[in-house]
Amino acid sequence: MLIPYQTMFDEFHRVFLKVGFTPERGELLARLFTENMRDGVYSHGLMRVPSIVKSVQARSGIDPDAEPVKVGTIGILEQWDGQLGPGMLNAHASMNRAIELAKEHGMGCVGLRNTNHWMRAGAYGLQAAEAGFIGICWTNTTRLIPPYGSNERKVGNNPLVVGIPRPNGQHILLDMAMSQFSNGKLDVYREAGKTLPVPGGYDKDGNLSYDPGAIQESNRPLPIGHWKGVGLAMVLDLVGALLAGGRSTYQIAGDPNEFGVTQTYIAFDVKSISGEDRLRDLVDETISDFQSAATVEGEEKATYPGERMYRTRTENLEKGIPVDPVYWNQVLAI
Repeated sequence: MLIPYQTMFDEFHRVFLKVGFTPERGELLARLFTENMRDGVYSHGLMRVPSIVKSVQARSGIDPDAEPVKVGTIGILEQWDGQLGPGMLNAHASMNRAIELAKEHGMGCVGLRNTNHWMRAGAYGLQAAEAGFIGICWTNTTRLIPPYGSNERKVGNNPLVVGIPRPNGQHILLDMAMSQFSNGKLDVYREAGKTLPVPGGYDKDGNLSYDPGAIQESNRPLPIGHWKGVGLAMVLDLVGALLAGGRSTYQIAGDPNEFGVTQTYIAFDVKSISGEDRLRDLVDETISDFQSAATVEGEEKATYPGERMYRTRTENLEKGIPVDPVYWNQVLAI
């Protein structure tokens, strides 16, 4: 089932207005969700809208009217409190603030505490890149990954994002979870009845598995780089919590539901210090060299982070965005 971009945006906007968001905030939420779908990040698009609506209506961890407030500042670093507002809106405002600081100082950093799930992490790296800035951001989560060699979850699946602008608009966008496959990606594979292309975790018997459902049942996703991914998850959690004055993963896990997470947003005004020509030439030359790598038989040419996203975006804008009719009908019924 294919839905035109504008039709999807209009339905999402209608839904968010219906549940009490202001026109401006509802429009931004609708745009972010629709852009996630447009770019092929289906795990954090349509299928999440009904659950967001339920959380807002039940006032369970999300205050639809709350906006972040600044609680501290020192030079280019600011601390903000998200007041348990909608994670996507808090994230967008925080990256905007980091960009404003970077315009003034060359670099800006915002530590955000007491916020909620930001959905597609890459949206905010892309936000910085589209403004012409290098953007780096990450979030912590509740406990989702066991330390290597354990079956007890202790660290968060803390996604890390880096956006690098390109004048042609085909920005570099790295958006990676600390597990080989994020839980949202496991959902997509499981609901499509597909197996993973590489092992993504362990089944309940402790065997490496390609089965997304078996991995979710065992709660043992495979961290990237094994012990290295676990270490990276831990330091991202600690640095973010210290910068923002927020909760760390073990503290978030004390609540039955994940809320009140901590995030970090950094922006660099690279064009002002290096010049736009240098930015364009170095990135273009690096990508060209990267893609000149000889390919193994049966494999495609190497793609830079974000390249496939632009292919998906073009196709979805031309043909329509693929949706699961079950979730689409749930949205229509709201």
